Amino acid sequence: MNQMNPITYRQEIQPSDLNAILNIVQGSGFFSACEVEMACELATDRLEQGQQSSYQFLFAEKDGQVVGYTCYGLIPATASSYDLYWIAVSEPIRGGGLGKILLEKTEGLIQKMGGKQIYADTASRAQYEPTQHFYKSCGYVPEAVLKDFYSPGDSKIIYSKVLK
Repeated sequence: MNQMNPITYRQEIQPSDLNAILNIVQGSGFFSACEVEMACELATDRLEQGQQSSYQFLFAEKDGQVVGYTCYGLIPATASSYDLYWIAVSEPIRGGGLGKILLEKTEGLIQKMGGKQIYADTASRAQYEPTQHFYKSCGYVPEAVLKDFYSPGDSKIIYSKVLK
């Protein structure tokens, strides 16, 4: 990361974040139109519901622009298990370590809220091999594979990590 223009982090969502989320998720080339819409819906829920929303966010900014974010939340009816709904970094800086930093910071925030376990889902398609490697390199282990979940031949892999 270039120290001349440091990355700053914030949890409060702002209306302008909707467009930033749209651009980051759409620009990744990984997500379908339906998935992009879902990412924006979670942010809209947080904007409209505020603290009543179950969706939490962490944004990374560089030069006043959102360059990455996570969306996470307590899994309903659990005492301390959290879902990582989204983690995405803008294309120009992807691969530079920001994703790992965002994930570590998100894990820390979850621990502060009493979280003990975090779950992250991804697809089994070859396109998602870098994502699978990312989770494994961050200490996540595959807990379950739901065969043909997204479509024939595209299973859902559920990763988990115990937070210490």
